[in-house]
Amino acid sequence: MNKFAAAFLIFVMGFAGAAAAETYTLTIKDHKFDPAELKIPADKAATLVVKNLDSTPEEFESKPFRIEKVVPANSEASFQLRAMKPGRYKFFGEFHEDSAKGEVVVE
Repeated sequence: MNKFAAAFLIFVMGFAGAAAAETYTLTIKDHKFDPAELKIPADKAATLVVKNLDSTPEEFESKPFRIEKVVPANSEASFQLRAMKPGRYKFFGEFHEDSAKGEVVVE
């Protein structure tokens, strides 16, 4: 196998692995996240989908995941999460911090 073919194969395998990341969904309803505690496996990248079912926007924020994004009313946003070590990682809705809060539990 020549160097170009080997490099291409490595690229394709890496892309296929990224596409196989598990997807986890959080919903926002009545300014609360469901589930408020989301469990994901450690040391694996993941995709997080945040669905805002409310009639008002919410800003999804997580300092540990380095995410800060407004999710418009009745819409959704997707985020790629890097592989994380075991632990608890907080997130919240900045527009309704008193009720829109939760944690991702990495185990």
